[in-house]
Amino acid sequence: MSKIKLDEELIRGLATIMEETGLTEVEITHDEESVRLSRGGATVVAAAAAPAPVVPTAEAPAPAAPEVTSDDAANHAGAVTSPMVGTAYLAPEPGAPVFINVGDRVSEGQTILIIEAMKTMNSVASTRSGTVTKILVENQQPLEYGQPLVIIE
Repeated sequence: MSKIKLDEELIRGLATIMEETGLTEVEITHDEESVRLSRGGATVVAAAAAPAPVVPTAEAPAPAAPEVTSDDAANHAGAVTSPMVGTAYLAPEPGAPVFINVGDRVSEGQTILIIEAMKTMNSVASTRSGTVTKILVENQQPLEYGQPLVIIE
């Protein structure tokens, strides 16, 4: 049984490939060993299976905010966009409260949702501190790379 040699040369090679191709994540698996490199503000969290549907909870009334259409959401200065293709989860596990609601104050680096990609749960962190004025995705919604997720002002 051959094994992936986890050495500096392999990691540097993968990092070079990521830089040259613009990839934000790369993973190589061979037998029971794997190497995963990720960049772009997402924190990788391993999980065995996808969470079950989250039961929606009542949201507190939010302060009035300027209306943001989906067309200009991607260009909005406070937009947090998807760092990868996957499925959005608004809560850490089934039955748990959602990470954020409209009107919540968030800090830079705070987890705002999870994206499942290839059976791996990836935390998406807020890119700035501020108030959540719009959540543009729903729980278990498929996502595209660069898709606006949340507006934080």
